[in-house]
This record gives sequence, structure tokens and C-alpha cells, in this order.
Amino acid sequence: MNIPITYLIIGFTCLVSIPAFSNERMINNMVFFPARMKDGKEIHRFFSHGLIHADYTHLIFNMLTLYFFGPYIEYILGQVLFVVLYVTALAASSLFDFFKHKDNYYYRSLGASGAVSAVLFVTIINNPWAREICLFGVLCLPNLVFGLAYVIYSTYMDKRGGDNVAHNAHLWGGVYGFVFAAVTRPDLLKGFLEMLMNPSF
Repeated sequence: MNIPITYLIIGFTCLVSIPAFSNERMINNMVFFPARMKDGKEIHRFFSHGLIHADYTHLIFNMLTLYFFGPYIEYILGQVLFVVLYVTALAASSLFDFFKHKDNYYYRSLGASGAVSAVLFVTIINNPWAREICLFGVLCLPNLVFGLAYVIYSTYMDKRGGDNVAHNAHLWGGVYGFVFAAVTRPDLLKGFLEMLMNPSF
């Protein structure tokens, strides 16, 4: 019986994140820090920041989301594509903030939210009308509606600022996940367009 790659990613992320909570040097070496990366140095930060989190709440929220949706998306894409999606999404979701903050020595971010958003948004292209995402455990929205609301919310929160959350990573991670699935699995895109034209609630 094959263990889902999702569980291995969750386990490894927890093994790195938990010790990092009390290890400032570890955080400093792994956090996303555009000003330290702009000259082509310390590029590992594009990926390492996804292995560390601000606190247990941050870690648990991301890993629970990955736990519920990861195996499902892994089954749809296959294990190889799933790993490629998750790893590349860490970097892709951070590119906007890299260029935006490359001269800002005060900007740093951490967490796997961009990659988790990429996984989450594959559910949209797989079935836009399925109600797989529930808010507060009761409000279950069609995947497409949730995705649109998520994009609007992330854009608004990024413009407002002030909460120290990398909302751009959430937004671009989601967009990247959708595009990745569309490019690597054209059949999913074809199915998405067909379902889009024939809504089923």
C-alpha cells in the first residue's frame, strides 16, 4: 500500500517547523527574504520558507488543509505531478512579492500557504461546481465561487496591508495551481470548460 506523498510532505514540514519555533537562527536562514536574494544569492529561500511557520496555528491550518485536499489532488494529478506542483508553487507564489519587496530589507515571509493554495485551486479546475470547500464547517460553496471570493479577498487584504500576512502568495499560489493543472492536464481544462457551460449545483 502506497503512502500518499501528501502525508510525507506534512510530516517533513512539521519536523522542520516545530523546532524552528524556538530557533531564531534557523528561521533567519530559511525565511523568504527578497533583499537577500535579489543578486542571485540564497535562492534556496524560494523553497525553504515553505518548511517553516510563524506558530502552531499557522502550521496546523496549512497542514490540515493539505491533509484534507492533498491526497485527493494527488490522485487526480498523479504523485509525480503533485510533487512538482507543490514544490514549484512555493517559488511561483512568491515571485510577485520578490519583485515587489527586493529592495525592502524589512520584508520577510514564511509558510507553505502559497503551495497549499495551489493544491486547493486544482479542485476548481477538476470540478468548479462541487461543494468541496466549507467555511466554518457549515457554509459549503461551489469550488468556483470559493475561488473567486478568495481572489477578491486576497487582493483587497494585500492592498489594505497591515496584518503581516503574505496575501499575494495565497493569490498567486491559487492562480498557479489552476494554470499548472490546465497545462499539464489539458483534459482537466476541457472538462472544466464543459462543466462551466453546464452548471450543476
